[in-house]
Amino acid sequence: MTERDLPPLNALRAFEATARLQSVSRAAEALHVTHGAVSRQIRQLEEALGRPLFARQGRGLVLTEAGERLREAAGGAFDGLRDAWAALRQPSSAPFVLGCPASVLARWMIPRLDRLAHDLPGLTLHLSAQEAPPSPDLRGLDAALLIGAPPWPAGWQVMPLAPERIGPVMSPRYAGATRLARAPAAALLDEPLLHTASRPQAWSDWARAAGLGAAPRATGQGFEHLYYLLEAALAGLGVAIAPQPLVADDLAAGRLIAPWGFVTTEAQWVLATPTRANEERTTALARWLAGELREAPVTGND
Repeated sequence: MTERDLPPLNALRAFEATARLQSVSRAAEALHVTHGAVSRQIRQLEEALGRPLFARQGRGLVLTEAGERLREAAGGAFDGLRDAWAALRQPSSAPFVLGCPASVLARWMIPRLDRLAHDLPGLTLHLSAQEAPPSPDLRGLDAALLIGAPPWPAGWQVMPLAPERIGPVMSPRYAGATRLARAPAAALLDEPLLHTASRPQAWSDWARAAGLGAAPRATGQGFEHLYYLLEAALAGLGVAIAPQPLVADDLAAGRLIAPWGFVTTEAQWVLATPTRANEERTTALARWLAGELREAPVTGND
């Protein structure tokens, strides 16, 4: 095989990034070049091949049949190169950067760090609180711990950890706690409920999974993030909606009660990675996280 048997490698790199990120603009940003440079490289590749690799669909791009075949081959080749390069460059003691929502970090990860250090002594973990969803290429992260549902960004590799379970919780000190604890779940349909801007559909998801015919009005006080929502519930300000693992310790200690239990939604706890780099550490962490989520105590009328 000679160099003439290979496609222009710079052009192939531009094509692979565009196909992976589904955008010329995002590919240009990832490669630190201009939009025009990526477009020219793709045209060069199409001219060398003699057929188009992308077709316009509305405002976006879709791969042609030839583009799909080349993406599969190029994606595997570049994944292998990235893995090998990352392994060569990264000392074994380099921290593993895990991004996760601030509420998950504060209420679930931090209380388990001692146990994580004991169970995975070879993993040096650096936690990064993410106030916004991570970028499509998970820039700056080795992995992200998330609660969500497909579709996922094309460049992600996603390891499912556990289904999401959510339910209404409140402090025993809440003024309506005694009345509500004896009432069916449908009583919440007319209750002013605490809610969060970061998960506006949570009450509707719960009502649908609980088999209620309508969604709660959720007209109570709103909060920017789930962490503040749960702090408000602990303070006795009202009924909040919460993922079960984030309130398991509070339920066990009696700081919160969940009279109606928890229901499974379409979302999942997942660990997402941008490439297969650090695969051994990622796999070990995913296994540990899944075990912790399985062992979270179930409290309420499940």
